Amino acid sequence: MAWLALILAGLMEAFGVAMIHRLHQKRNWQTVVLLIFGFGSSLLLLGYSLRFLSMGIAYAIWTGIGAVGGALVGMIFYGESRDWKRFVFMAMVLCAAIGLKLIS
Repeated sequence: MAWLALILAGLMEAFGVAMIHRLHQKRNWQTVVLLIFGFGSSLLLLGYSLRFLSMGIAYAIWTGIGAVGGALVGMIFYGESRDWKRFVFMAMVLCAAIGLKLIS
């Protein structure tokens, strides 16, 4: 259950970042509520997962999912570059987080 919470926390982090981008485009209260919901739920889920997982692993995976998720949201919804080099570096981030888990 802790791993599921951690993965959801990372996805909510990416959602929060997308809401920051949306807030710059459209300033309204709905976007602010969604932004607070995204980051708030991300931190709550991360806090829950830290009760059962080591901090170093949980934080690395949370930030990795958030960073890669934010980049993918930018590519899919906001027309950011889909250059193959971006995918290589996103894969490196994910491999580093998985590698930390494998050696611990």
